Amino acid sequence: MRDREYNPNRLDPTSTKPTRPLFPAPDCRFSRYNGGFILRPILRVVIDTESIRQDTRRLRRSALAALCFIALIWLIWLVAWLFHLELRPFGVYPRHVEGLVGILFAPLIHGSFSHVFANTLPVLILGTVFLYTYPRSSALGLSVIYLGSGLGVWLFARDSIHIGASGLSYGMMFFLFLIGILRRDRRSIAVSLIVFFLYGGMIWGIFPIQRGISFESHLSGAVIGVGLAFALRRRDPPRTEKRYDWGDEFEDDDN
Repeated sequence: MRDREYNPNRLDPTSTKPTRPLFPAPDCRFSRYNGGFILRPILRVVIDTESIRQDTRRLRRSALAALCFIALIWLIWLVAWLFHLELRPFGVYPRHVEGLVGILFAPLIHGSFSHVFANTLPVLILGTVFLYTYPRSSALGLSVIYLGSGLGVWLFARDSIHIGASGLSYGMMFFLFLIGILRRDRRSIAVSLIVFFLYGGMIWGIFPIQRGISFESHLSGAVIGVGLAFALRRRDPPRTEKRYDWGDEFEDDDN
């Protein structure tokens, strides 16, 4: 006859039938039986709150960077206006060696109050959205738009001095609109629709409709923005929907 093993977790040590342990190990899962229906939403709120704080900080940094650029533009115009400085020679002069300096300085120079005022909100809003939505692409993308739009003007524009930051704003607008169509994730599509709703009318600026306006700057910025949208569409990973481990365990308990 086989000897029976003694198990302290069994009610009857002489019985071979398995029973529930008297002292079960604690269940650390967040299920409905150990308070998971209370802890689960609390932990989710805590984690979501931290994510919101990180997004808020990044949005503030993006807005501050765009605001600093706007402040620099206004400061240059104000100094030129107060001291009657002529800064147009620092603009882009197409196909002239001395006009190459304008690739660096032309976006910072504006001819009048209405000129700098017209570029303020587009550059501020589009720049903030660009930096916030595509942080990995922003440094390269903005640099290429800034320099590439001026280079395109120097190569192909009319024989006149071109100044202003409109090429930068057109490049950002076309980039933000097209990249949302190419990426097709929710966030990019939402940004694309908002940008088109706010500044979709800018598309008419790439045509030579109005005299005294450098449509070449607009067109050059737009072409650079479109090219960057194709080149950088995979540089920033899409935001994944948050999913929590205890949510899966809670669903297992329901089943």
